[in-house]
Amino acid sequence: MIEQIFTLSTGNAKSVEKVVMDENIHYVHMIFNKDEGMPEHFSNSNVYMTIVRGKLSIGLDDQEIHEYEAGTLLKIPVDRKMNVRNLHEETLELIVVKAPAPIK
Repeated sequence: MIEQIFTLSTGNAKSVEKVVMDENIHYVHMIFNKDEGMPEHFSNSNVYMTIVRGKLSIGLDDQEIHEYEAGTLLKIPVDRKMNVRNLHEETLELIVVKAPAPIK
């Protein structure tokens, strides 16, 4: 078989799955329930964030929190302060792709 196969979780439990972490990209699958999210941090590559379900609440640098619904793709440049949260009742599911893969 030529292709590699990866399986993503499908439930509602909090999850941060590092699915593919190679020299080309980092592909991360995330699930957050209300009031869950990631620690505030700086992007270490270009970040492409797809909201699969739910509503993302995200603060970038010093701007106010913006909210994005399922079906939205965000492109976030490298070296941006990020505050990623789920502030809503519905489970939030994200696919995060970092390209090129961070070398830090």
